[in-house]
Parts: sequence; structure tokens; C-alpha cells
Amino acid sequence: MARGCSQVMLRPRSSEEVSRILRHCHERNLAVNPQGGNTGLVGGSVPVFDEIILSTALMNQVTSFDSVSGILVCQAGCVLEKLSQYVQERDFVMPLDLGAKGSCHIGGNVATNAGGLRFLRYGSLRGTVLGLEVVLADGTILDCLTSLRKDNTGYDLKQLFIGSEGTLGVITAVSILCPPRPKAVNVAFLGCPGFAEVLQTFSTCKGMLGEILSAFEFMDAGCMQLVQQHLHLHNPVQESPFYLLVETSGSSAEHDTEKLSCFLEQVLGSGLVTDGTVAADESKAQALWALRERITEALSRDGYVYKYDLSLPVEQLYDLVADLRARLSSLARHVVGYGHLGDGNLHLNVTAETFSAALLDALEPYVYAWTAGRRGSVSAEHGLGFRKRDTLGHSKPPAAVQLMWQVKALLDPRGILNPYKTLPARA
Repeated sequence: MARGCSQVMLRPRSSEEVSRILRHCHERNLAVNPQGGNTGLVGGSVPVFDEIILSTALMNQVTSFDSVSGILVCQAGCVLEKLSQYVQERDFVMPLDLGAKGSCHIGGNVATNAGGLRFLRYGSLRGTVLGLEVVLADGTILDCLTSLRKDNTGYDLKQLFIGSEGTLGVITAVSILCPPRPKAVNVAFLGCPGFAEVLQTFSTCKGMLGEILSAFEFMDAGCMQLVQQHLHLHNPVQESPFYLLVETSGSSAEHDTEKLSCFLEQVLGSGLVTDGTVAADESKAQALWALRERITEALSRDGYVYKYDLSLPVEQLYDLVADLRARLSSLARHVVGYGHLGDGNLHLNVTAETFSAALLDALEPYVYAWTAGRRGSVSAEHGLGFRKRDTLGHSKPPAAVQLMWQVKALLDPRGILNPYKTLPARA
């Protein structure tokens, strides 16, 4: 966990107040650390050297919601879970869902281009965010808060700020497209004998469930052991090397249940899956999801955790886990893998009794070089922040990194916005 401190925290309520703060700081060359719900895992929202914290916590108002188009406009400090409740009452859902939804802010989600559990169905925030209001380093308010689905005029400037982790501007408001709330949701939990069968099950799943497939999550036996040991959760299927959580969302319960039944019959009959269960009600569905969503909590109780958020070709997604188990041997307590198989995102976690410099040296830069060798990404959805900014070169060529620095210099020439984050230290 990244830690920092500051003598000053400012909590504006509007973009105009943010503008005045940044104008003041820009004129006096004062560094600013934008902060939302502070739920990030790479230190992106934590001050490094006593930067002024600019919190969006009081910017928590919904501006408008169109019940025909499903377009929500709100301030950046709105908590994701509260937005989810707001739109669900109007028969819509937010296009992203995260384990930290109870405290993370929508502005922080956009600033880090958060992925989460609904990525497979609804895609990236780069597609669902329609417009942004951003305050630049000198206090200029950039109002690109459009609610249009199509706008092909000039450069799409909002994309500069999505995933920029507060280094180019402070997001103060968001316009986002919310899909209709599914009328029928099914959750199945399955056991698989090997990762080859996991991949074949995924291929079968895409072919047979198609448009109603909304989540395809995987976890290994090590993850199951940890949630059982530390959280006392129940494994609803027989012990297996791998487990899958499959969710469908659609408009017809009868239609979706029939498709899911045909899929389960196929994978069980072919031996791809050895055991499975389907949630009969919402409480069981939540219990099945808890097995996947609470892995992070179980890991935190297992000792010191080294976390890696990687994007890899799906067919090679688990190879690194097996590789590291052999490489680390007795240095590590557990080496486990889980994640969003549907979008090629591996959450690799290594635990030890306490922090070990020898273990860290065995992990880094080996994990990043291994990922780069498969043309993967060293950050699938968590961002780079402070802790991983120097790994950018493993995923982006020098020319791209240089161009990023030029964009930073253009929008924040004095370097006051979230310094020491995202971009690597210059020689």
C-alpha cells in the first residue's frame, strides 16, 4: 500500500472553485495531488512530497439523467455505488462495476480508465464516457461535457484525460452512457480440470451464449483455498485446479435459462467442466460472486502481498503463474492467479510472511520483462501511479513515451499536476 502525507487538503464543491485553486497553484508553482476515493493500488492518488491534496469528495451531485438515452451527467466526486443505485432505480445500470464501488469516485474511475467486472459486456470507459469537464493546470475550464453519441468534429480531447491519472488535468464532471438494466441475470460457478479446458470452455461459452454473456471470470485452486481459509467461504463445487464464474444478462429469463442450460450440458458432457452449480436466487448469486470478489481481501490476510495487474494473450494468461511458482519456490508463501479471462486480464498475486527484498528482486523486473516478451501490458486496469511509473517502457516504445512527455509539457508546463506519477523519471 502506498502512503503519503500533506499539510493541506482542499475540498472544492464546483469546477469554478477547482479553477481558482489551480490558477493560484499554477502562478506560485505549487504541486497538486488530485484525489478521489483513494482506492487505487499504485499510489496514483497519494502525495509523494507534501503536494496539496485536491479532493473531489464534495463534488458529489448528479446533474442530469435522460431516461430515454440512459445518459448520466454528474460531478466527478460521485461514489460509484451511489450512482449505481441512482440509475438502477430508473431501470439502468452503470457500465462498470468494481470491488471498491462503495468508496471509489467516478472521476477517479475515468482518470484511471478503470476496467472491472462488466468490461466484457460493456467495454472500456473510452467508449462509454461521452464527455468530460476538465480543469487544466492553469485553471482553464475545458468544457467538453457533451451528451452526444456521435460527434466527429476535430480531435476527441476527452481521450487525453481518460487514463491520464490526473497528470494532465483535473476531471470535474462526467457524461456517461448507461445501458438498460437486464431483466434476467444468471450466475453459474464451474470447476475445470486444467487451464486448457478453461480456454476451451471460454470458446464454447462465447459461441453458445453470445449476446447474453456478461462476465467470464477465473480463479485457481490457490485462490479458493485462501477464501476458504481466511474468510470461511464455502466452495459450492468439488475441488478443482481452476474455477469459473459465468454470468449472463438479458431481457428474457426463459430464453437465457435455456441457452445457459444447453451450454452447461455441452461443457459437462464433454469433460471440459467437472462440476458446476447455478444460482437459484439473488442471495446465492451474491455468494458465488463473493468467491471471486473477495479474493483480494483473503490475500491481504495471508501476509505481505506483491500485486501485478497484467494484460496478456488469453492463451498465455496463466503461463506466468506456473513459471513463477517454479522460479520462486520457497521464497513465496503463495503464488496465485485470477482475473477477467474474457478480456485477457490476469491478477497475479504473490504472498510472503513479510516484505522480502530478495523476493522483490526475483519478481522485478522479471515479471515485466516476461510480459513485454509476450507483447502484453504491465498495467491492464490499475494504472501506473507512483509505484509503477518506471515500468512504462516495458509496454510502450521510446517514441511513444517521448510524445507523452511532450503532451504533459504542453498541458502542464510547470509540472504541478500529480508530479512523479504515470510517466517515468527522466534521466
